[in-house]
Amino acid sequence: MKKINNPLKESWNTLLQRPTQTVDDIEATVTEIFSEVKQKGDSAVAKYTQLFDGISNLDTQVSNSEIEEAIQIVPSSLKESIQVAKENITTFHAAQKTQRVDINTIPGVHCWQEKKPIQKIGLYIPGGSAPLFSTILMLAIPAALAGCNEIILCTPPGKDGKVNPAILYTAKLCGVTTIFKIGGIQAIAAMTFGTETVPKVYKIFGPGNQFVTVAKQLATKHNVAIDMPAGPSELLVFADDSAIPSFVASDLLSQAEHGADSQVILVTTSEVMLQKVEIEIEKQIGSLPRKLIAEKAIKNSKLILVKNKEIALELINEYAPEHFIVISENEDFFIKNIQNAGSVFIGNFTPESAGDYASGTNHTLPTNGYAKQYSGVNLDSFTKSMTFQKITKDGLNNIGNAIENMAEAEGLQAHRNAVTLRLNYNK
Repeated sequence: MKKINNPLKESWNTLLQRPTQTVDDIEATVTEIFSEVKQKGDSAVAKYTQLFDGISNLDTQVSNSEIEEAIQIVPSSLKESIQVAKENITTFHAAQKTQRVDINTIPGVHCWQEKKPIQKIGLYIPGGSAPLFSTILMLAIPAALAGCNEIILCTPPGKDGKVNPAILYTAKLCGVTTIFKIGGIQAIAAMTFGTETVPKVYKIFGPGNQFVTVAKQLATKHNVAIDMPAGPSELLVFADDSAIPSFVASDLLSQAEHGADSQVILVTTSEVMLQKVEIEIEKQIGSLPRKLIAEKAIKNSKLILVKNKEIALELINEYAPEHFIVISENEDFFIKNIQNAGSVFIGNFTPESAGDYASGTNHTLPTNGYAKQYSGVNLDSFTKSMTFQKITKDGLNNIGNAIENMAEAEGLQAHRNAVTLRLNYNK
């Protein structure tokens, strides 16, 4: 990890850059695949599944027998762990339900707001070397709680043409409607346009690599919403001398092992802590099964020493991390003043892994600085707010003149007439 001591503020923009390719580097590939899937449907999906995953003649829809087989394969201990996570995630997201807003803004004018579920949801679940079945819990549970009618899931197949059993078990447990063995750009394109077998959806959720992130962004040009730009994982830890160095190092490595394009950052006011964490990282990384991946991510990562907590907070808000761990004697200062972070973890005994799996909060979070303007996935992500109003004769009399005057001032005479006719009828 690169060490930086007291960086000047004018260097922050360069210092805090993510190790990602620009959209321009990727968009041409994504656009080409989108165009082909739109025109050729399943045959284009099959072409790119063979190209990227090395699998041909694949029946992309997961059958009931495959799901039942997977349920038998998943160890009971893992099933129990998934159930614990499911209960906590359900509890936290169910608590996010809000009451209908219902009010008379003025006598005779009744306005209310109701939340309606998004009917067709698409979930993208990364597979490969790290099949993220935990992401199904984070997405399918709130989708079901919101009342979404159709929950489609796409995930890349393994080299044997099968989906990881834990993914299938969790999808079944959480109420996913249909599962497809499709990964990457072609999966996002299939859910965007619909194919002979894959339904078109209204909103796509789920993390992925840089290609998936750009594909989701391109989907928004084709009348499909997305949860947020959610690309390679990232973590920033603030740690002062109250932190336990081995804990800090383990948290940094937990995100570094996600992928070579992940980024982890330590910000500290203690040079001693920085040195101890650096030593711990070297000690722990050697025993990781995903050592080579973590090592690549660590090359993109930084240990930053700053003079005080105020500078640290300003730098952290500028970076806007996906995950933010704060271990500090002054934790309240950070809790009260953090403005830009996807999810915050507080204290020595709150590892980021807890949020990834079983504490109850959602782990689908904005990356690449988008925490400045995006929220993480929550119950409201699967709903849309719809407003209603009903006005009586007296109500229209109460606001009619204001409407007429405003419409006339904007030069919209038909708007004025729609009110004037009614007011005259009421006389």
